[in-house]
Amino acid sequence: MLKIAFNFLYLGMNSESDYIKTVFGLKLKQLRQKKNWSLQDLALKTGLSKSYLNEIENGKKYPKHDKIILLSESLSSTFDELVSTKLDKGLAPFNEILQSDFFKEIPLDLFGINKNNLISIISDAPKKVTAFINALIEISQNYNLGKERFYFAVLRSFQELYDNYFPEIEEKAMEFIRENGIDINEDLQASVLENILAEKFKYNIRSDDFEQFGTLDNLRSLFIPEQKLLLLNRKLEKDQRTFILAKEIGFNVLELKVRPNTYSWLDFGSFEEILNNFYASYFAGALLISKKRTVEKTSEFFLQHTWEPKGFEALIESFTDSPETFYYRLTNLLSSEMGIRDLFYLCLVKKKGSDKIQILKELHLNHQQAPHANAMNEHYCRRWIAVKNLHHLKENETLTDAQISHYKDQGVSYLVISTSQKNPFSDGSNRSYCLGILLNSQTIKKIGFIKSPTIKTINVGVTCESCSIADCEVRQAPPVRLEKEYFNLSMKNAVEKIRKQVNSE
Repeated sequence: MLKIAFNFLYLGMNSESDYIKTVFGLKLKQLRQKKNWSLQDLALKTGLSKSYLNEIENGKKYPKHDKIILLSESLSSTFDELVSTKLDKGLAPFNEILQSDFFKEIPLDLFGINKNNLISIISDAPKKVTAFINALIEISQNYNLGKERFYFAVLRSFQELYDNYFPEIEEKAMEFIRENGIDINEDLQASVLENILAEKFKYNIRSDDFEQFGTLDNLRSLFIPEQKLLLLNRKLEKDQRTFILAKEIGFNVLELKVRPNTYSWLDFGSFEEILNNFYASYFAGALLISKKRTVEKTSEFFLQHTWEPKGFEALIESFTDSPETFYYRLTNLLSSEMGIRDLFYLCLVKKKGSDKIQILKELHLNHQQAPHANAMNEHYCRRWIAVKNLHHLKENETLTDAQISHYKDQGVSYLVISTSQKNPFSDGSNRSYCLGILLNSQTIKKIGFIKSPTIKTINVGVTCESCSIADCEVRQAPPVRLEKEYFNLSMKNAVEKIRKQVNSE
């Protein structure tokens, strides 16, 4: 079942029994290695099989009383020393790792990392691994990487690992469409989804005035599981309401029990909540925006020879009123269905009365693309089309445009398409959604309008503080980080010059 495939394990011990087995295995391995014995050597000394001993050392099995006596005698240890959970000085750092939050918070199985293999690595060099982990923790603290940002960074890495495409969820969405006779060529109405939630999943759905609760004014929805009651904010626009309903269906179809009960986030108890929220959101996107139809119409648009902003807006509107939903859906399908592998997605926000631009969401497929979020409060390049749109956006306007962004310092260029609009669910903030496609010999063949005269090529940087464009008319800060790099390089060159001069005398 899909649910089983989605389950993941944490490295943190699930029970006291797991902890005891792990510690016993580590101590056994340490005693064996002190004698320079292989597993085969220990097997010959004890008469126990090599595979059985390997399972003990990996914390999978705990030997019976008679076998512990046999092992302790062979290894010149006592029974009590071997079964004690007290670790000696050489393995003490392992206990620190085992009981820290670092591993408990990371769903390692999502990344194909086997718990037992990792334990083996740690046991081989516990001090070095502890030092490495402490370095990561210190870095996260210095850059103010709180629990929330850490969780979302892990989730983003997971999405990027799979090119943000999950065929099992796509198939579940298609099964649901077939079973419920949904026409994918028409806009899926909120009323249809409400009826399905009420009849199939026994939901009660009610629209409420959240303003009466003060700070909940900007909360979009609240699910009360005890009554299967879904409260929707009356301020929701049509597409927002539809997406929330589709997402609720996703939680049920995918059988995701651990989940957040609010939209947007107020709090979360575990990474599993965030992961399941992503799965349900992915299902909603696949349900609302048909894969087949999206690929067909987007491919047709890309084959056009002239870039027309209104044409791209019409493409979005043929699927949804939400540019964000459509842009994000393209990240699922461009790589898997259209062979455009190197791309990025950014969602930028500019609050009312402020010139500061923040990256709210980002995704990089195939590898880390040139534009990226910066946690050091630096100024994002104002030559980015998404940033320009935000500054030029008028009240109640949707602004779409494209440019070829050339990152001079990295030597790469991207076709970047961006749509900006006022965020309808906040106090005057504006958002820009942008999709960037790395231009190479493969992607250029797939985009007919890449040489359109309506698309300009602009030299850009990532942040002002790291940008080498000397004559930038919209620079917001001096290139201090770049200047520091140049200074360090100059120092290295001077040192090398002195070294060569001294050696030649």
